[in-house]
Formats: sequence, C-alpha cells, structure tokens
Amino acid sequence: MATFVKPNRPLTWLITGASSGFGESLARLVLAGGHNLIATSRNPSKTPEFVAEVNARKGSQWVKLDVDDQDSGKVIDSIEASGHEIDVLVNNAGYSIYGPIETLSEAELRAQMDTLYFGPLRLIRAVLPHMRKRKYGVLVNMSSGAGLEARDSMGGYGGAKAGLDGATKVLAKEVAPFGIRTLTVTLGTFNTNFGAATVLGKAPLPDDYKGSIAEQMMQIMASNKLQPNGDKDKAMKAVYEVVVGEGVGKGHEAERLLPLGQDMTVRIKTVRDYLGHALEVFGDVCNNVNLEKK
Repeated sequence: MATFVKPNRPLTWLITGASSGFGESLARLVLAGGHNLIATSRNPSKTPEFVAEVNARKGSQWVKLDVDDQDSGKVIDSIEASGHEIDVLVNNAGYSIYGPIETLSEAELRAQMDTLYFGPLRLIRAVLPHMRKRKYGVLVNMSSGAGLEARDSMGGYGGAKAGLDGATKVLAKEVAPFGIRTLTVTLGTFNTNFGAATVLGKAPLPDDYKGSIAEQMMQIMASNKLQPNGDKDKAMKAVYEVVVGEGVGKGHEAERLLPLGQDMTVRIKTVRDYLGHALEVFGDVCNNVNLEKK
C-alpha cells in the first residue's frame, strides 16, 4: 500500500457545498483545527454570518462556486494563482432525485450526473496538476450507501454516486505515485436535512407503481420524514481525523474507503453477499470460458 506524508503545516481545504449539512460541519472542524479553509457554495448570500466568519479568518475565504458550471475548474486555477495552495479537495455539494428509472427523463438524469459525477471530476482534474507539482494532496468524495445498494426510486442518485465511486477507484491508482490519495466517504442517513435537497421526478407514476416501494420512498423523502440514525458532526470528525491522520485516522492515512453510519454495515454486507453468491452460482462457468490453449 502506498505511503502518504502529510506536510507539517496547516492544510488548505476546499469544501464544496459548505453552507449547510456535512459541508458546514466539516468546515467548522477545519477552522477549529487551525487549518485554512476555502468554503464554497452556489449562493453565499444565503449564509452571510458564516461567510463573514470564514472571511475574517486569515488564510481563509468564501468563494462562489456552482459545481454544475462547466468552467468551475477555472475557479481552482484562480484560487491557486492567488496564493492558496489547495491540499484537500472535498466534493460535498449535491442533491438527490427520486423516481423509478422508467419515469425519469434524460434531462433529469443528466442534471443529476452533472452535479454528482461531472462536477466533482471537473474540480479533481483542475486541482491535480497543482497537487502533482507539490507531491501531496487529498481528494475526498462524499458518497452514499446508495452508490453501493440503492433503494427503489434512487436509480438516478445511486447511479451517479456509483459512477464517481468507480472512477475514483481508478483515480486512486493513477495518483498514488505522486503522493496524492483519495478518500471515498460512504454515508448512511444523517441529520443533515437532506430532504431539503430532494427532487422528485416530474413524470407521474404509472398505475403499476402505485403502492410500490418506489412510491413509498418518494413520499417519505418529499415529506422529509426519513428518520436519520447518524450524527453529522460525529461523522465529519471521523472524516477530518482520517484526512489529517489523527484520532481514528492515525495510521490509516492510506485508506481509500470510509463507511459511516450503522446502515452502512448492512449495505456493505449485502454487496459482499451479492458478489459471493455470484461466484458460488457461476464460479465454474466464470473460470471455464477461456480460450483453449493450442
């Protein structure tokens, strides 16, 4: 496993979607830890007090950033040119669309992919040349259990998260030789008011879906009645410690996957069983479709 050496100095973190939820929680931990913070959000005017608090800290600033903007990478270059050397990029901004895959429109699916897949990759591609030059960097993607095993109606969201997770597995191998690491944070249900970032597919459900689990999930999310079992501040403390190599992260700086939330245990076991079952049933077939040796 690759080794990563953290510089003996405060780190500069760029966090997208820093105005609420996980982003705000992690941003406050970064400031409390004595690090520099580049906090971003689409609409800084919505959180004037927090914006002012960040801007008042030496070495920190709030930047307007929409991850859907195809020119968002230029923001990274501008920040670097101003003297802020980004050590940690945290891709946190996002929302979720709910609806059966059959009924979600291509425009809805593309919008979800733009925010959760292309948006983070734009920022990653923009920051990597700078990190490579310095031989250090941490790329953190806030993912979801939906990327492992999503519930009915979460195909758009789960598919986008799984896409970024898959790309990041490859990315980790590509950038490790440069002293750059990735961390995928697979999150369960937390007290982030995620319901406020929920969008329902516009198409009405066909009668066959009435009463289905997909419709039930849509109703639960639309009414914001999902009961979370996780504390966002405890979760972000774990993320912070794994990035800086303190507390629960000490000695685990090279780890690439951080599952958080009791519901993650069940989901990870479900995926493990799914793969194991396939080998049990088709293992012989799998190993007997090779070319015959001449």
